[in-house]
Amino acid sequence: MLEIIYRDEHLIAINKPHGLLVHRSSIAADASEFALQLLRDQIGMKVNPVHRIDRKTGGILLFAFNKEAEIAMQKAFMENQVSKKYLAIVRGHTPNTEDIDYPLRKENGTLQDAFTTYTTLKRAELDIALGKHSTSRYSLVEAVPTTGRMHQLRKHLSHIFHPIIGDRTHGCNKQNKLFLEQWEMTTMLLHASELMFKHPVGGEEIKIEANLQPEFKRVMEIMGW
Repeated sequence: MLEIIYRDEHLIAINKPHGLLVHRSSIAADASEFALQLLRDQIGMKVNPVHRIDRKTGGILLFAFNKEAEIAMQKAFMENQVSKKYLAIVRGHTPNTEDIDYPLRKENGTLQDAFTTYTTLKRAELDIALGKHSTSRYSLVEAVPTTGRMHQLRKHLSHIFHPIIGDRTHGCNKQNKLFLEQWEMTTMLLHASELMFKHPVGGEEIKIEANLQPEFKRVMEIMGW
């Protein structure tokens, strides 16, 4: 059963588990379960996603019950009228706060402006040697992307040499291997924690929050947070 964290007559949001695809995709032929179909079956109603989050990212995934709300919310996401917050566990000790202004290239080669700001919430240093370091350092950050580029947070955090743990594409292979061997952890530690937007029909301010998934909580405990 999916955890439903918001619902009205136009919109519904779930707290998506890590590893669950939003919908069927030819690039993930191994998947047999999809958030879209699971939610439709669970509530017995047709819904359509209004935005995307990566398969390996957990947290808020928003759907619309009708075409009017779907189109309006898709427009709001495209025009950056939706405020998004994410939590991530990354390699190393990050600065207290930092703005990342680093354009990202689309698949067709076009560069797009991309801007992220983050705040460090916690830091940890574990007594585990890795490579030339006698200990392993990690940070919990709250990241706010003000643009919505594909894999923006993953690419931006990798760009500043603080990749997200469990990110196989843009992350650190040594860290990912350590987490697999030490703690049997393969989850990408990125969580969509908050959405804020004006309701597409009523116009009121909506704030949706999602609690951390069990895998993320387990690593928080490992870190002593």
